[in-house]
Amino acid sequence: MNRVAGGGDADIPLLRPPPFPGARPVLSRSRIGDGPSPLDESWIEHLFAAIREGQVGGRFWSLPARTTGHRVVIRANSAAEIDQQLARLGAPERESALGLLPTDDIDPWSVLKEGVRLIAHGDDEWSALALIAGCSVDCLSAGRWGAPGASKGRMRRDVASALTARGYRDPFTGHDCGIEATIVQLADWRRTFAANRGIVAACGIAWWKRREIARFLWTPEHRLRFFRSERRAIAHAARAAGAVAIWPSRVSPAMANAAHASAVPLVRVEDGFVRSVGLGSQLVPPSSVAVDRIGIHYDPEKPSDLETLLARADFPSSLLERAARLQRAILAAGISKYGGDEAHAFPQRATGRRLVLVPGQVEDDMSVRLGGGGLSSNLELLRRARALEPDAEIWFRPHPDVDAGHRRGLVRDADAMRHADRVVRGGAMARLLDLVDSVHVLTSLTGFEALLRGRAVTCHGTPFYAGWGLTRDLAPTPARRRRVLTIDQLAAAVLILYPRYLDPVTGLPCPPEVLIDRMADGAAHNRGGWITRLRTIQGRLRKRQA
Repeated sequence: MNRVAGGGDADIPLLRPPPFPGARPVLSRSRIGDGPSPLDESWIEHLFAAIREGQVGGRFWSLPARTTGHRVVIRANSAAEIDQQLARLGAPERESALGLLPTDDIDPWSVLKEGVRLIAHGDDEWSALALIAGCSVDCLSAGRWGAPGASKGRMRRDVASALTARGYRDPFTGHDCGIEATIVQLADWRRTFAANRGIVAACGIAWWKRREIARFLWTPEHRLRFFRSERRAIAHAARAAGAVAIWPSRVSPAMANAAHASAVPLVRVEDGFVRSVGLGSQLVPPSSVAVDRIGIHYDPEKPSDLETLLARADFPSSLLERAARLQRAILAAGISKYGGDEAHAFPQRATGRRLVLVPGQVEDDMSVRLGGGGLSSNLELLRRARALEPDAEIWFRPHPDVDAGHRRGLVRDADAMRHADRVVRGGAMARLLDLVDSVHVLTSLTGFEALLRGRAVTCHGTPFYAGWGLTRDLAPTPARRRRVLTIDQLAAAVLILYPRYLDPVTGLPCPPEVLIDRMADGAAHNRGGWITRLRTIQGRLRKRQA
């Protein structure tokens, strides 16, 4: 018999949120008035199956048990009571029994498997979770989740009635929602912090985005430690048998070798594809990031979590329908990587000519260095686009970070106009893409945003969306990319499965739809404050000196 340390449960909702730092979402409230309508067995099983699949309820965010394979779990009020129950078991059950005290704090789903027998008090929420999990339950005393001698069917109905007797609410809007939506949200949170487990240190994270990164990488059992020193970050992770999260462009190439020598995994973190309202170069924290344990999406030389998803993931119809709805919402709101729509009068396009957009990039950006195939010059990209499109009207759009004076890649307008018909600035990229017929990119995310809008895309480099049958690829693409995808499949992986999102209003991890809604209604305001204003002034000064 094994005993594991951790904590009991009070008379609180069975479906409740993890203890997020700085946020206390309310997911349900007691209903006033008549109790819930009678529930039939098919609905009860449907509800329980959803909870089982999501593995939510109780303290589901706790660490899993150190040992598994128990046939009997005893949850009792004292060690003496556990010993009494053990004495009543036969020898085989006693050898495979797990004893837990009220102070035990482990993930109930790590031990409550179908076929397990739970011995617990009727007011212990593990009794409810065991019934949901398909376990048999022996109650030591009567409580809200069961009583000695009660039939399994009766206890299942009591649990289901207690669950449906509460009114559930959306944690982001405060509006009423169904219990199924609450289960989905809890399951999504579970997947996020489960994926974060083992990340104990971070290095190369700018000071102005650390609060957001700590929330993206939060786990209930420890606080993420930030280090400026690569050596100290690796040493801390080695002591904790954990991993280090890094911002790839802000750590040295030698860090990978040092981490490998210490058997410390590196987890790469980068901006997401719908990032924020405002530029990273202006110190606006991200509302979306990519967290990649294999590689990083902009390096075509190595596999990444995103590439693996695109190459191998199943895309059920429900996910593709969600991806299609999300694309429609993004297009309707005019949203791109750095925010939503803004009033702007673009030039009139020439009549009867194909309109091609060439977006500039930061020339020393990691995606250009790793995925540009040796090409980094914005002017050279523009020259190549003109050679391929001799009769088209070409518009060149400088990268906003470059134009703001923060990053490399400036092309003087006079030089650009040797190959382009116009240099266009201002306005939302999304609205500009609505005007053009085609886009020529090196590795820019603009190519992906153009694909969402049904535009033809020519890739001079190897961005993450090249090689899947959706683009005209001029550079070699990895042999790993041989699957032919639809736009909905690409969007499902890139916008839903791969990135993480943070609600700029509540600070909670959220689905992409929440961030899109915040951007669309103006709630995702520029959060840089005085820091952003200072960076704007610095950029103007650098530009004058260039």
